[in-house]
Order: sequence, then C-alpha cells, then structure tokens
Amino acid sequence: MVYRDIHPFGRRIARANASGAPETGVHETNRTSGFTLIEILIVMGLIATLSMIIVPRLLGYAQRNKNQQAIVDITKMNADIAVYINDYTVPPDSLADVGYGNLRDPWGRPYEYLKIIDSSDPSIGGKQRKDHSLVPVNSDYDLYSVGPDGKTGAPFTDSKSRDDIVRASNGAFIGPVYEF
Repeated sequence: MVYRDIHPFGRRIARANASGAPETGVHETNRTSGFTLIEILIVMGLIATLSMIIVPRLLGYAQRNKNQQAIVDITKMNADIAVYINDYTVPPDSLADVGYGNLRDPWGRPYEYLKIIDSSDPSIGGKQRKDHSLVPVNSDYDLYSVGPDGKTGAPFTDSKSRDDIVRASNGAFIGPVYEF
C-alpha cells in the first residue's frame, strides 16, 4: 500500500487503485517538515534568558551615559562660573548670568543653583547641600542635577538625593552623590 496523502491530523490515507483494491508498491514515508512544540519552547526560553541578561545592561549603559552628560554639563558650568567669579569676585546670582538659564539636564529638568553668600543666613542654610555628617559641601555655591527620579533633599543621606549629580568640595568633586 502506498501512502500518498496525509490527513490534517497526521494519519496516513491509503489510496485505492481503479479496481478498489489498495495500491501496492514501494512504501513512501512522508514526514512533515517543521519544528516540534518542544523545539519552539526551548528557543523561546533561550531568547527570554538572553533578553533578561542584555536588556538591563543596555538600560544601565543609557543611565551611565546620562550621568556622564550631567557631569560634563556641571563641569562646564563650574568653569564658566569660575571665570565669572574671577571677573566679579562673587558667584553669579543665577545660571542665566553665565548663559545657562535654559540648560536642561539629561532628564529634561533645569539644573539647580544656589548662591551661598553667608551660610549663617537661615534662608540659605536649609537649602545648602550637606554631606553625610550634615556639613555643607560647598562654601561658594551649590550646583547639581536632581537626577533621574527628579527628587532631592539637602542632606546626601536623604534617599531622594542618592542619584543626584552634584558639585561638592567647592568643585573638587563632580559626580553622583553615592560616590561622594
């Protein structure tokens, strides 16, 4: 009997000859080509595993890139403010005085700036950025980005401040709070 056709559910259908008797001859084996369910599931598992490894790395790369851009921006502003201080002996009143009034951080928010004239002034003292010992980190001015979460607090110990990109130690440090 020669199996020529395959039923949609995988059963072989025998063909009869003109007299009604089943055909005889060489047996043909038909195997449908394709993938089994197990093979497809294994491939999907491999793709999912690779995605779980690669996607966080790509997101981490994008975050590091934005942090680096904020560091570059603050470094440039710090240099231009130093020139302003050299010319006028005091820090500018705002970032607009040195041409950065409209500059946004990599997350789309304006950079924060606070001119510190007298740290004993109660209106300034509460706004100054403070280190882990609650000592002000700058004596001239504070300049920072609130980071990806858009939240901040004056002390670096505040959990909202951990991702901020800051200028500290009067410009000797520029980077994320968690590295200070």
